[in-house]
Amino acid sequence: MNDTFALTEPIAWVIGLLVLLAVFLPQMVRILREYERAVVFRLGKFHRVKGPGLIFLIPFIDRIERVDLRVLTINVERQEVITRDNVTVHVDAIVFFRVVDAERAVIQVEQYMEATTWLAQATLRSIVGQVELDELLAERETVNKKIQDIIDRQTDPWGIKVVSVEVRDVVLPENMKRVMARQAETERDRRAKVIHAEGEFQAAARLVEAAQRMQDHPIALQLRYLQTMTEVSEEKNATFALIPFPMEFLDSFKGGRKEEPEG
Repeated sequence: MNDTFALTEPIAWVIGLLVLLAVFLPQMVRILREYERAVVFRLGKFHRVKGPGLIFLIPFIDRIERVDLRVLTINVERQEVITRDNVTVHVDAIVFFRVVDAERAVIQVEQYMEATTWLAQATLRSIVGQVELDELLAERETVNKKIQDIIDRQTDPWGIKVVSVEVRDVVLPENMKRVMARQAETERDRRAKVIHAEGEFQAAARLVEAAQRMQDHPIALQLRYLQTMTEVSEEKNATFALIPFPMEFLDSFKGGRKEEPEG
């Protein structure tokens, strides 16, 4: 009987030790990935930031908050906003940010992800309401930079860095789409007319220049006359008789009709 008790006592100790390890070991040891940090609170007070890798804690005394240091994204849902020129539009955006100070991200704000989301929505509505529709459509990068700067400045005390903000889509009312389509068509017609007028002006200038050169060099006019006759005969597939005559013959017509002397 004593031998049986002597054998069961060590087994009981081993079982008890295994139970204690199963209970306390998860509380003592944690493994953090490369992009994770653990904000350790000891008896409710901030102790330190640990990680990555294997970290050791005091069971039931230490508590941790895991923080992801990777770039995170926030999808700002579509908002109805009135621009400065009183046009109602629907806009949405996406915000890229990351935690640069795990301690402040946990201590300074409750649920930093949710807080940044609400701040991004409010900032988007505010900035879009301060710009006109043309600026929102044509200068998207400037609007993105304004939103980014405001969010980054307000989240800096939380240990958060806003990497970038992108306004993804701007949905216009149907009547505004039709107005803009007509405006674009009118602008295209105007540009086409300007280009056509510019072409006519350049062609006229070239003709004047050619006429001036032919006047200075009469032989050029004769050569041009012969070239034109050759081109016409090739196009019409006809036979023309070319009768050469001196170009000086035309000089008699240049001076016009002479006045008769008075009797």
